Amino acid sequence: MNRKKYDGYTSFDYLKPHEDYRVFELAKAIHRVPQYGMNLTPEQSKAADEILEKHLIISLRDHGFITPHNQEHMLDYCRQMHTFFHYEGLAKAGIDAIFENFMDGIVILTSKFGLKWDDIILNLGMRLCDIAHQQTIFIANSVSDIKAAKRDGRIALIPSLEAAGILENEIDRVDVLYGFGIRCMGITYNEANTLGSGLAEEKDGGLTSFGKRVIRRMNKVGMAIDISHCGDKTSMDVIQCSEKPVLLTHAGARALWNTPRMKPDKVLKACTEAGGVIGICAAPNTTLTRNQSEHCIEAVMEHLEYIIHLVGIDHVGLGPDTFYGDHVALQHAFDESLSISASHRGEAFEESPYVAGLENPTEAIRNMVRWMVKHGYREEEISKITGGNVLRALEEIWSK
Repeated sequence: MNRKKYDGYTSFDYLKPHEDYRVFELAKAIHRVPQYGMNLTPEQSKAADEILEKHLIISLRDHGFITPHNQEHMLDYCRQMHTFFHYEGLAKAGIDAIFENFMDGIVILTSKFGLKWDDIILNLGMRLCDIAHQQTIFIANSVSDIKAAKRDGRIALIPSLEAAGILENEIDRVDVLYGFGIRCMGITYNEANTLGSGLAEEKDGGLTSFGKRVIRRMNKVGMAIDISHCGDKTSMDVIQCSEKPVLLTHAGARALWNTPRMKPDKVLKACTEAGGVIGICAAPNTTLTRNQSEHCIEAVMEHLEYIIHLVGIDHVGLGPDTFYGDHVALQHAFDESLSISASHRGEAFEESPYVAGLENPTEAIRNMVRWMVKHGYREEEISKITGGNVLRALEEIWSK
């Protein structure tokens, strides 16, 4: 089952509610929506549990973040530093290592648009302080840390950033962020910045001169590069510029769902030909397909199988991009400031309120493993997808 050590800690137990921070009623974390039936045989269920226990399980993108229960409180909740992290849910998730950006895109402490330097640093410091007071997870800086998490019954958290816009034109901030523990950073979010064009832009000018300098600096310090939210030309430029493999931590195939948020075959191929890994995303209303009437695990795994057939099983991983609470409500709350709808344009669809079978981190990767067992994937193949491929790439990316 691969459950982790958990001593009952909840965020900010070292503080006094109402006195030290504003208290919000939080969403129901687990079983918020009807449980999804996988219909495995006892033998298949046992095989899935053994894989989770035996093999390294890495999520290229998930979050411990939990939303407030009342949707009307979403912005007020995100305007304060004390947002909660669901340690108990992660302890039950069966994941050994998580690329975690601490929801930096919705941190609005100093600006209503988020992704600002001061906000990122304040959020990072507060989250690290909270983490320092518990025993379930620890901050990972190396491949050996990830392996140690499996051995010690803990979770290795790999601090990441959604986008590099916070650098502005300050190249040395790459080093500063590395010093604060950041080991993976996206180049753009949905909108353009000083490095390149995001996937919501109608015109993609590609990687800028400053962007090229940042890529070279990230290579030098040993920070992974993520192009999940980059425009197509910017993505190709990053792959060409980088001397090390590039990651698509949470993405899908545009051939199955024609929106900017999904990646065209040429980008998927170029990423993997350079040694990169593609994490399959399961954020609501992203990895849809025309074969499914709702966003569910079947649609997400259709993207997995398409990309495996396109680039090979040695370059695919899992990056569900889930958290606890109402993901769609959060998307709505930040749609305008983060250009979320623009990144989903192109295909007409009826919005799914959640992804059936992949609603939160506690069930997402566990159910992905169960799905693969049910559909005849061999243990060796599953172990590559759940962590082996990512570990191989990180050994090259993080080497200095």
